[in-house]
Amino acid sequence: MFFKKDKNENDNLSKVAALLIHAAKIDENFSKSEEAIIKQALLQIGANDEDLEKIFSDGKKIEENSNQILEFTKEVKNMEENDKIKIVETLWRIIYSNNEADIYETSLMRRLGGLLYVDSKLMGDIKEKIRKEIIK
Repeated sequence: MFFKKDKNENDNLSKVAALLIHAAKIDENFSKSEEAIIKQALLQIGANDEDLEKIFSDGKKIEENSNQILEFTKEVKNMEENDKIKIVETLWRIIYSNNEADIYETSLMRRLGGLLYVDSKLMGDIKEKIRKEIIK
């Protein structure tokens, strides 16, 4: 778990959820499989089963009421490198969940690479790893 145990932990997780939901919705096809990928990622980064639905629901509200991704990326940007990589892997899993990445999704990931301070080589390596896992 990468967040300090405090009253803001679920708020932080909701902002991460908002980023993941934004990526899932960018191709205008938010599927149940993408929702499952997001929920699994939230559990891996510290959400507990009891709070998962609220965190996800709050993430959806945050994403729907925001005009920019900067407020979502702040939480991820400050994570330890290993946790940040987990989020980037999850983002690529969401994008490739329908076996392809469209121009809007790849553009989002280029922007996120810069906003999250993820080296472009590492971003490309993660993309290729996930693409090979999903598209066989």
